[in-house]
This record gives sequence, C-alpha cells and structure tokens, in this order.
Amino acid sequence: NPNDHPHGGGEGRAPIVRKSPMTPWGKKARGVKTRDRKKASNALIIRRRTK
Repeated sequence: NPNDHPHGGGEGRAPIVRKSPMTPWGKKARGVKTRDRKKASNALIIRRRTK
C-alpha cells in the first residue's frame, strides 16, 4: 500500500516531498552514506578487498 513507503500517499501522482529520496525503511537513498561515523569498528575497516 502507498502508506507503507515514505514516498507514498498523497492525492493523484504526488511528487516526493522530502529533502532526499528514501528507502522503504526511511533511510536516505541515492549516494548518501548512512553508516555511523563514530562506530568503533570503523577504524578496523581500511579499504575494500580487491578481486
């Protein structure tokens, strides 16, 4: 149902009236980093492993 998504609801073909597009769970989508910068394990993650 439309009310189950942050973009949903409204009358007719309503636009996304938010500061940025959201996932169905309410987190920011499209290129925004959502991981906590103060997380303790961030110091352990240095770079991605190459294939």
